[in-house]
Amino acid sequence: MTTTLYSNFSLFDGQQPQLQKQAWMQVDDQTGKITAIGTQNPPAADQQVNLEGKYVTPGLINCHTHITIDPTTYDGGTSINVVESTVRAVLNLHTMLKSGVTYIRECGSSYDIDITLSQLIANGMLTQVPEILPSGKAFSMTGGHGDSPNSGHLVDSPDEMRKAVRQAQKIGAKAIKVMATGGVMTKNDFMNDPQLSVAEMQVAVEEAHHKGNIVAAHAEGNPGIFNAIKAGVDSIEHGFYVNDEEIDLMLQQGTYLTPTIVADWAIPKFGQGILPEWEIKKAADALDDLYHNIAHAHERGVAITLGTDAGTPFNDFSMTPVELQLMVEHGFSAYEALATSSQNSARLMQIDDQYGTLEAGKFADFLVLDHDPLADITALQQTDKAVYKKGQRAY
Repeated sequence: MTTTLYSNFSLFDGQQPQLQKQAWMQVDDQTGKITAIGTQNPPAADQQVNLEGKYVTPGLINCHTHITIDPTTYDGGTSINVVESTVRAVLNLHTMLKSGVTYIRECGSSYDIDITLSQLIANGMLTQVPEILPSGKAFSMTGGHGDSPNSGHLVDSPDEMRKAVRQAQKIGAKAIKVMATGGVMTKNDFMNDPQLSVAEMQVAVEEAHHKGNIVAAHAEGNPGIFNAIKAGVDSIEHGFYVNDEEIDLMLQQGTYLTPTIVADWAIPKFGQGILPEWEIKKAADALDDLYHNIAHAHERGVAITLGTDAGTPFNDFSMTPVELQLMVEHGFSAYEALATSSQNSARLMQIDDQYGTLEAGKFADFLVLDHDPLADITALQQTDKAVYKKGQRAY
C-alpha cells in the first residue's frame, strides 16, 4: 500500500460543527480511501501534500439533478436525440464536479442515459465526473408533469406503474422518481394539481423497496405532497407548500425534504423578457411561500437534503454552492446547510457508509478552499477550488 499525506489545513469533516485546526489526512492511493485523519503529529506517508493553511470540506452531494436537460431553455430542451443528450450530460457532469459536487442522485434523465453513464463511471471508462445514483426516466401520468416520450414513463394505473418500475430497475435504476403534482416548467399544469395517485405511487415504493432502492416524489403543492408522503416515498422534492400535517407525517416516517430553492429563485431573477410569462409567474408566486415553509420544516426537525434541480431555467450545473447560500439566507446556519449534503443527502442515498463525511474508511472526496465555509458559506463558490475524487485531484 502506498499512501499520500495531506497536511497543514483546517478541517470541516462534515460531522462536527467546528473546524479542526492543523489537521492531516492519510489516503490509500490504490483504494482512494482515508486510512487515518486527525490533528497534530501526522504519520509518515509515501507522498506528502502541504495544503498551505487552506480549508478542507467534504465534496458536495447533490441529490436532485437532471443532467440531460438544458438550463438555457424554458422546457429543458428534451426533444434532442440520444447522442446530443449524452454529450450534454457528460459536459454537465464535468461542470458539476468542477463546482465541488462529487456525487449526485439523478431525478429524471432522458433515454435512461444516467444509468449507462453510472455504469461507465463504475467501470472506470468515464472519469473526472461525479458518481451517479441513477433514476433513468421519471414516472408521470399521461398529460402530467414530465409527460415526454424521451424523458418519462407514462403510467396510468397501479399495474402500469408496477411493470414500468420493474423494467426500470431491470436495466439499473436505483432511485425511482414519481410525479405527484404539476410543476413550474409544464404550461398546462400547476403546483396544486395532484397527479399520480396514492395507489400508483405506493406500487412504485413497494417495488423499489423490494430491491433496496429509494423513491423520490416531485411534489410542490397540496394535496400532492400529502399523497406522496402517504404513499411512503423516501423524499419529497421541492415541497414548497409543505404544511404541519405533512411535517408531522414526515417526522413519523423519516421522510426527507429536498427544497431545490435555487431552481425557483432563478426563474424570476433571470428570466424576465426571456422565459414565458406563465412560467415566471408560477415561480415568482411560490418564492416567498417556499422560503417560509422550508424554514418551518427545518425548524421542526425534518431532514433537509441538498439538491438543486440542476438543468432547470438559469439553474446551471455550477449552482450547488448557491443553494447553500440561499439556505443560510433563510434560516439555516452554515453548519446546518453543509450537513444537508454531508449527512442527510448521504443517508437518503444510502451511501453514508462510504461517502459524505471525511473519516477513516470512507472515500477521500474533498474540496480545498481559500476561506472558511463555516464563517462564510459563499466560500464554496470559489471558482478555482481544488476538487479531489477518491484522493486524486480532478480540478
